[in-house]
Amino acid sequence: MNGLFAQFSKEFQNLIGEFKLPLENPILTFSILLLIILFSPILLRKVKIPALIGLIISGVIIGPNGFQLISKANMETGFVNMFSKIGLLYIMFMAGLELDMQDFKRYRNKSLVFGALTFFIPLLLGYPTCRYILGLNEIASLLTASMFATHTLVAYPIVSKFGISKMEAVAIAVGGTILTDTAVLIILAVISGSDNGVINTSILVHLAITLSIFSLIMFWGVPKISRWFFRKLESEKSSQFIYVLSILFFSAFLAEVAGIEGIIGAFVAGLVMNRLIPHSSTLMNRVEFMGNALFIPFFLITIGMVVDLNALAKEPWAWAIAGILSTFAIFSKFLAALITQLIFKLKAPERQLIFGLSTAHAAATLAVINVGYTMGILDIEIVNGTVILILITSMTASFVTENAGKKLLIAQTKNEPLEGPSMRSQHVLVAANELKGNEQLLDFSVLITDKTVMNPISVVSVLENDEEAEMRIRRSRKHIDDFITHYNSGEINVHAMATIDHNLSSGISRVSKELVADIVLINDNSKINFLKRLIGDDREHLLNVCEKTVFFCHFNHSFSSYRKISVVCPVYAELEQDCNQWLERVMRISKELNLDIDVYSTRETFEKFKAYRTYRKFSADLTHFPIESPEEIVEKLPSFGENQLFVSVFARSGSVSAFTGMESLPQRIEKENSKLDYIFVYPSQSSADLSYAAYDDMSGSPLAAGVETIQRLSKEVGGMFKKAEE
Repeated sequence: MNGLFAQFSKEFQNLIGEFKLPLENPILTFSILLLIILFSPILLRKVKIPALIGLIISGVIIGPNGFQLISKANMETGFVNMFSKIGLLYIMFMAGLELDMQDFKRYRNKSLVFGALTFFIPLLLGYPTCRYILGLNEIASLLTASMFATHTLVAYPIVSKFGISKMEAVAIAVGGTILTDTAVLIILAVISGSDNGVINTSILVHLAITLSIFSLIMFWGVPKISRWFFRKLESEKSSQFIYVLSILFFSAFLAEVAGIEGIIGAFVAGLVMNRLIPHSSTLMNRVEFMGNALFIPFFLITIGMVVDLNALAKEPWAWAIAGILSTFAIFSKFLAALITQLIFKLKAPERQLIFGLSTAHAAATLAVINVGYTMGILDIEIVNGTVILILITSMTASFVTENAGKKLLIAQTKNEPLEGPSMRSQHVLVAANELKGNEQLLDFSVLITDKTVMNPISVVSVLENDEEAEMRIRRSRKHIDDFITHYNSGEINVHAMATIDHNLSSGISRVSKELVADIVLINDNSKINFLKRLIGDDREHLLNVCEKTVFFCHFNHSFSSYRKISVVCPVYAELEQDCNQWLERVMRISKELNLDIDVYSTRETFEKFKAYRTYRKFSADLTHFPIESPEEIVEKLPSFGENQLFVSVFARSGSVSAFTGMESLPQRIEKENSKLDYIFVYPSQSSADLSYAAYDDMSGSPLAAGVETIQRLSKEVGGMFKKAEE
């Protein structure tokens, strides 16, 4: 027995020895990095840190200058270095692949002007700043100044969610991105092809010849071969994906042979394949998935590994460099946007929108700094400052874009028609696995549905996808019959079905798209265990994956006991793209149950209520109770009786009507009045353009979280003084 224990102890010690830092086993190192890629966005999401910044921070922590989880040798020569290079190539490939050439052609002249301004102004301001303030040499100053010129459309998903992506200001900013990034890459090509930063005539002639050969192969030969390949193997999706990857890496190889950096070749490969790969195709989805899930996160982690925490802690000059870089980068982009506004006589919000879209530095900036550091042109202080620059400019871009987008949306919707949902688009999806416990939810779906719509309701049972899935599907037939019988009693056409998926939210989201539903009804469950709090509760998960308008319904009393409807709306609720969808349903409840409506909102939202009621010829009596924030209603909740239906309108994160304290408000409402029947409405949110899905998690949330914290503290302090006076 003692011998067995000794053997076990020995093997356990050997296992512990494998975890000795820095890690040497490549398989263990790879698995740890994958776990970091998996969990860092989930954990940091709770403190409002975007995934891109979170991965860089993770790299700082585990790198050779942090806790030394990864050795410097492994970072520079091992598989970590290889995956990092692939990630950098992938970033530049996606930048070329996702450019929208049609928008560029439409606003070509204005984009050319803005592109020239947003390139030359940062370059002309940045060069003397780096040369005479930071003391860099000529080549290092030029490379760092070119970093000021480039920008990444980190804030584009915001304008897409607001529904203003077709505005002129957005098209100008996107077109300018094509020009400025191309110009920066030309500078990068010249510098990377130089002899340790020395540029002479022979080098320029050599580059001209090799780049001509490279361009001939990529812009003439590759498109011909690619069209033939895609035509012959149209149904072979896996083969198409492998072919695209081979073009990416072959182009990077050709670029290196031509004497320039491989990232230039990757960018050119993206431009060449741009017209051949539809942005909404399965192939595009696979290309983006592979990069966003694996290669690009590896690159972002290794960028963090380069950061020297000791330098930031011991050298105040490192923080000064970061401040100088960030200040001049933001100021130069603002100046370019201001001059563009004056030339084309744009409105102030349009200038703000152009500035917001063009001020963030991310993908191309990382590429420029990585090349400069690898070639020894830039030192670690510039790299550290650049990482801080990325964080500051990304947050600034998101905050400015969001505010400008709201202003433009207000101006756009002043004279907008108040049409209700079309007959064809009205389709309610009810998520329920059995009739028992969901009877009122089914009856509610009838109340909010126009009886003249053909097949207006679908009931979907989402069953777990495991070994017993088929058996569950067979058993669900009885529940499907129960649903149909229940609806037939009200003479309503209903489509009932059962489906399997890995979880409830994903199944509801998928089926709502397949059935083109406009509203999803679901029974609300407020019981949240520890695991759900860590990774997001059911309500949050459904909102993350489902774009449709969602009604979370909680009914304890019969509909006949209601005496009125109380509707609480956030500021700018009337500006949401599908505001009319939920307005139509609330008015129908009022009509079917003959109830008046108390509206707790701003004056603008209440005017939308009145205008919609008149236009759609509803007869509900509307009473207005002015509020500036939905949080004001929490204090009044205990006085709300059981004889009213409480409807609280919320917003998706990043939408125009998102408000401070939005995430915690549902729990506060449930706590203040647990007997209240309520409906939590989350209006639909159009998904961001897939072309910019890589930056979808970048937002002004960290900055907004700070503002929110200050607001809450001020409220609490004010409350303390108020109580003291009383």
